[in-house]
Amino acid sequence: MRAALAILACLLLAACGEADPPDPPRRSACKGLADDAMVWIPGGTFTMGEDPDYPEEGPPREVAVKGFWMDAHEVTNAQFAAFVKATGYVTLAERAPPALPGAPPEMLQPGSAVFRAPTPDDRAWWRWVPGAQWRYPAGAGTDIAGQDRVPVVQIAYADAQAYAAWAGKQLPDEAQWEYAARAGAPALPEPVDGEGKPQANYWQGAFPAKDLGTDGFTGRAPVGCFAANAFGLHDMIGNVWEWTATSGSRADAGEPVGVIKGGSFLCAANYCARYRPAARQFQERGLGTDHIGFRLIDTKRAPPRQD
Repeated sequence: MRAALAILACLLLAACGEADPPDPPRRSACKGLADDAMVWIPGGTFTMGEDPDYPEEGPPREVAVKGFWMDAHEVTNAQFAAFVKATGYVTLAERAPPALPGAPPEMLQPGSAVFRAPTPDDRAWWRWVPGAQWRYPAGAGTDIAGQDRVPVVQIAYADAQAYAAWAGKQLPDEAQWEYAARAGAPALPEPVDGEGKPQANYWQGAFPAKDLGTDGFTGRAPVGCFAANAFGLHDMIGNVWEWTATSGSRADAGEPVGVIKGGSFLCAANYCARYRPAARQFQERGLGTDHIGFRLIDTKRAPPRQD
């Protein structure tokens, strides 16, 4: 986590283009899915890293995956709250961060990284917000009341693993995740249908200045507001990044790094564009943000009966 905090401190000083005053966000009436269903993912072979857009996504290679059960949607605030109530678990964002020499005072307090659209007076994209954690994703004044069906965020890798152990499940590895996200279909360059209508929660407009909210959301969407893929999985691209069990590597990281998949509501065509099954990003495992969550798989549960 120390290295992640150091990188964040540098990002806070980074500049970017000025933003226009935000328009009122478009809102969707979708309330999301209330169940915790899992769907069966039949085993098969696929081309992992197909059509790579970034060097770290390739080279394409054939991978065989055995069948497994997978959460139909990302773990929600309500599900994570049940885990905390049952166990008393305290997430990494709620704990005191490691001391970082020269860090601003606020980065010595429990908190986490929060995205913000830049303004003429403050051009940084990310900031450390004391008190930001899963109950208050962007800090004070941003609680999750009425958001039971929204994906839980501000989740570090250890937090996701703790939930998985309690639930008797596990995080998918990268191959399992990508195979499930693709669901046998070709990957499209952008998550839109033939008429250009958004089929996932991602950023429409020029990032990071303004999200037009054409998809009905300018932040996290309740789970299941977009059509499921051929396997019955919702939000496998967009909405929030998802942790996998696969380790990554990054030259500037001074702590363990994991692979996250799927992109988020912050992915735009002009920046990131990682709302594709093959896309991957390397994330410090000790740092959650307000656009990283997770879902689980179950490899021990018996396959469905074949009638």
